[in-house]
Amino acid sequence: MSILVENLSKNFGEYKALDHVNLEIQTESLVALVGASGSGKSTLLRIIAGLEIPDQGNVWLEGISGNLLSIQEREIGFVFQNYVLFNHLTVYENIAFGLDIRRVHSSYIQTKVGQLLELIELESFSKRYPSQLSGGQRQRVALARALAIEPTFLLLDEPFGALDMRVRKELRDWLRRLHEQVAVTTLFVTHDYSEAKEIAQEIIVFEKGHVEQMGPSQEILFPLAN
Repeated sequence: MSILVENLSKNFGEYKALDHVNLEIQTESLVALVGASGSGKSTLLRIIAGLEIPDQGNVWLEGISGNLLSIQEREIGFVFQNYVLFNHLTVYENIAFGLDIRRVHSSYIQTKVGQLLELIELESFSKRYPSQLSGGQRQRVALARALAIEPTFLLLDEPFGALDMRVRKELRDWLRRLHEQVAVTTLFVTHDYSEAKEIAQEIIVFEKGHVEQMGPSQEILFPLAN
């Protein structure tokens, strides 16, 4: 498996965000973490990324203990709900940012960014700034920036939550197609059960820090209240 979560617990004061969670994520799978606000799904994502430290248990990334890996060594692309694009940089510069700080050769950066602009269907927008883009376009740029470093894992935290329903529908279809083209283990957090069903190969349902259900999307039988 690509990710192994072993007996993971995390508390914030008296609030138990995760309570002895165990699960496995297969390599190159597309998995949705579903649950109501406060169920633990985003906390798990942040622990996998190294942004939070568990109180108990461990996360294994391709057989290596997360306790031994820095954030940079985890080879993770993380996309937040609010995009976190750099407003003073163009679309091209935003996508190239992770490669620039790694001091990658400029010719490679130019080729890689060009490929990603084509992948997200924004080739003609390379010189625009985030303020000149729609919400859906900004989210695609954020995904391209995360993919530019060729991560082993792609983590998406409510990636479409700030968008209207029409754009969300378009991006659901686009993300599913993207995963078919880019071989990367992908976890995305959502409270929207129908969104998880539509996109994911597998679904993990969280409730009050516990895993309530886990399996192929067609086998998760009951909807969640959104």
